[in-house]
Amino acid sequence: MRWRDVLAQAARTARLMVGVPDYEAYAAHRRAEHPGEPVMSRAEFLRDRTERRFGAGGGISRCC
Repeated sequence: MRWRDVLAQAARTARLMVGVPDYEAYAAHRRAEHPGEPVMSRAEFLRDRTERRFGAGGGISRCC
């Protein structure tokens, strides 16, 4: 594995650890595994992930 690949993987891991979703990975997966089905735009994807994380309506639906 090249050092750029290692750094890219470390960056993806760090983003996921702090809750930043990876749109490129999502889009690549949808195109490869679900051809012919729609792929959300980046804005739709981020809105969906935010709602899944914090609950619809902006309120936090968990204890911490």
